[in-house]
Amino acid sequence: MNEKQNNDEGQPPSGIIGKLKRYFRNPFFIKTQSVSEVTDFLKDAADQKIIDKEAESIATKAIKLGDITAKEIMIPKVDMVTIQIDEDTDQIIKKIIDSGHSRYPVLGKERNEVVGILLAKDILPKLFKGSTDFDIGEMLRDSTVVPETKKIDTLLEEFKEDKSHLAVVIDEYGAICGLITIEDILEELVGEIEDEHDVDLNEIIEISENTFMVDSKIELEEFISFFKLNLDPLSIDAETLGGFFITKFGVLPKIGDKIKIDDLTIKVLDTNLRRIKKFKVTRNQ
Repeated sequence: MNEKQNNDEGQPPSGIIGKLKRYFRNPFFIKTQSVSEVTDFLKDAADQKIIDKEAESIATKAIKLGDITAKEIMIPKVDMVTIQIDEDTDQIIKKIIDSGHSRYPVLGKERNEVVGILLAKDILPKLFKGSTDFDIGEMLRDSTVVPETKKIDTLLEEFKEDKSHLAVVIDEYGAICGLITIEDILEELVGEIEDEHDVDLNEIIEISENTFMVDSKIELEEFISFFKLNLDPLSIDAETLGGFFITKFGVLPKIGDKIKIDDLTIKVLDTNLRRIKKFKVTRNQ
């Protein structure tokens, strides 16, 4: 029995756990001096099939969360849906129905005063009883206010500790400039998260002859195949059309920015200031 045990110990570890142990015992991994070196090792691990591409992508993005601020991914103030503390209850109910959100920052009478967070579910018992006359001040949850320079990796930890899902973002002067949710941070790791309020449209819609509206999340390989482009998707460091456009353009583009590929002109049609949503694709004659 002892002899068998010794023989087993002399064999290299098998299975995924064994592979990871061997990989991370690599002395070169331990001596890494920068984030770029760690991401290179993660890519190497994916190339060696120790981890899959999705795991590599999430791990790499997680490492880089510390470089991203709340300002970079927040929902800007102009797109926020807020409630005033003295707002008519009928108007509050209409806002909740129209927007479909579950949480709302409640603002006080003073400028840039955040008095709390209203959860849509907290007013349901009142509505169930047939009452539309209630004081939302009694229903408010504690609010979280963070500076726009807050790193989102730290904010994610705070969300987890406080069991909160939303924070109001303020600028250096204390003025409200946006809000950020735990979903916004998670989307930086795993991509856009669709919920029951998101509309699932066809990824390629023909508007007119030689003109199309294309969803930015379409798989790049599918896009290349549909338009019969002379491109090898395996040679491109992107999985979606949106990612490909950003790779070619170099920065996060704005509405109206465009590139030309073969006989196509690809133009940004819609964006929510954090990511591209739609493209207008024209086949040139």
